[in-house]
Amino acid sequence: MTSSAPLGLQGAYLLGERATHDELRSKLLDVAVNLLISDGPESLTMRRIATEAGCTTTVIYTMFGNREGLAEALYLEGFERFRRFLDAVPHRRDALENLTALGPAYRQACLAEPGYYSLMFERAIPGFEPSERARTLARAALNILDRVIADCISAGYLIPTQPRKIADALWAAAQGAISLERGGHLRDGRTYEAVTMATICCYLVHPPKPKL
Repeated sequence: MTSSAPLGLQGAYLLGERATHDELRSKLLDVAVNLLISDGPESLTMRRIATEAGCTTTVIYTMFGNREGLAEALYLEGFERFRRFLDAVPHRRDALENLTALGPAYRQACLAEPGYYSLMFERAIPGFEPSERARTLARAALNILDRVIADCISAGYLIPTQPRKIADALWAAAQGAISLERGGHLRDGRTYEAVTMATICCYLVHPPKPKL
């Protein structure tokens, strides 16, 4: 009978190797996005990133392929961080409360990651265009919004329609307010809260009656 110990050791080695790879990849992305914030897109050269990260350019080329691959990795990392931020919002039993809780969390995620936000939504790297695959994966990172909206429809709060239709309208309203806030045109999140709640109200089965 063959011992399973070597397989166990090999598995542990592979897991450790993967963890080291992921840690280095995360470090390189952090270095790159910090350079983007501090020194602009011109600083995103493989040599500069390697110097800041304390590794060789070969490592970066192996991991990302080229500058375009690095930019796409940053783009996807930004959406992945947003996904984790939204997933961390405590679940409520009531579907509509769940939906309204995601709004402030999304704003916080945007303001907490200015470098990634600028790359994802403000074309911080001139000439960079995400691939169709990257755009699909980016939108999938926000599927939690679609799921919660679907729960609201099932619970009878929102009109029966495609959840993605409501999600995209809510996303557009949120992004408009956040862009104005980041540009210094809004002092706080009150307008963000107003426009996102107004968008939700547009799809309510029983919208609140206006106050006289």
